[in-house]
Amino acid sequence: MLTPALKWDVDELDLSKDGRWIAFEANEDGISVLHVLDTKTGKEVPVPKLPVGVMYGIQWRNNSRELAVSLSTASQPYDVYSLDMATGKVERWTFSETGGLNTLGFSQPQLIHWKSWDDRAISGFVYKPPAKFTGKRPVIIDIHGGPEGQTRPDFLGRDNYYINEIGITMIYPNVRGSTGYGKAFQKLDNGFLREGSYKDINSLLDWIQTQPDLDAGKVLITGGSYGGFMTLAVATSYNDRICCSVDVVGPSNLVTFLEHTSGYRKDLRRVEYGDERDPKMREFLEQIAPANKAKNITKPLFVVAGQNDPRVPASESSQMVQVVRQNGTPVWWLLGKNEGHGFSKKKNRDYQFDATVMFVKEFLLK
Repeated sequence: MLTPALKWDVDELDLSKDGRWIAFEANEDGISVLHVLDTKTGKEVPVPKLPVGVMYGIQWRNNSRELAVSLSTASQPYDVYSLDMATGKVERWTFSETGGLNTLGFSQPQLIHWKSWDDRAISGFVYKPPAKFTGKRPVIIDIHGGPEGQTRPDFLGRDNYYINEIGITMIYPNVRGSTGYGKAFQKLDNGFLREGSYKDINSLLDWIQTQPDLDAGKVLITGGSYGGFMTLAVATSYNDRICCSVDVVGPSNLVTFLEHTSGYRKDLRRVEYGDERDPKMREFLEQIAPANKAKNITKPLFVVAGQNDPRVPASESSQMVQVVRQNGTPVWWLLGKNEGHGFSKKKNRDYQFDATVMFVKEFLLK
């Protein structure tokens, strides 16, 4: 092993043409960190400082002195940078289109850690609104999908609207089960351990209560795909701790999901969720299914689904909507009849975003 002291995943590397240097990117708590190793001494050498973000495409120039990387940050989509290892000069080569927006003032990510229910440290990224928004700020917790995904501090796109225009603090957690923190951490929510990740969000709600600039009484939970399932799980488990939720193409019962998702995905998903054909596992999955605890939801819910979704059938969403509406709880229901797993057509994406903003203003900001 070339880097025994490095405890993080190495995503990619490139050897210089003369064989003298190895450049590699380590995923350190979600942040891309560039390292360069001297192959003769086995020691790292200093590298020019880059903005906090996510990089890929590391490549040495033929002169074995200049290094190119593609980097995305909070204020820019992916752009190409050149690093001169001899002089320390960093030069940005490309400037991606951002629709005429001045992105220089966009909120920068803050890496946070909080202690969860089993004393394990869980991390995430916080983006805070500009100083013009005073007082305690409402919060949106956006949970990634995958489920073995990872939120990293790259360009937020439309989410910047919530931060910069209406003054909401955004938190993107990496609960147990996320990639980037080792195989043991990644397996901590498999099968019968599923509810541990819900408790990580409950512990995050505790953390929010300790922050003087955040309003613990105004928290919205959201997520897409598996993040949608987590949204429903949190909404049914900790209803009294949130004020509303937005579920996007999320399963509502892992049993019915596994029975109806496309055939090519079933065995792969069973490794993560458990095999619903096993009686004990089936009983457990039914017990924790948000669809079976939907009566617990008394706070407004917005559900988004694609009618042609091959991964998470729209029936997963409709069965949730039906039960929650029977409770008399306000439910917004958006079904894209020409969409699949997430809206891809621009007019539909625009409609979904505008509708979500309306929901946020109606139930989070009032």
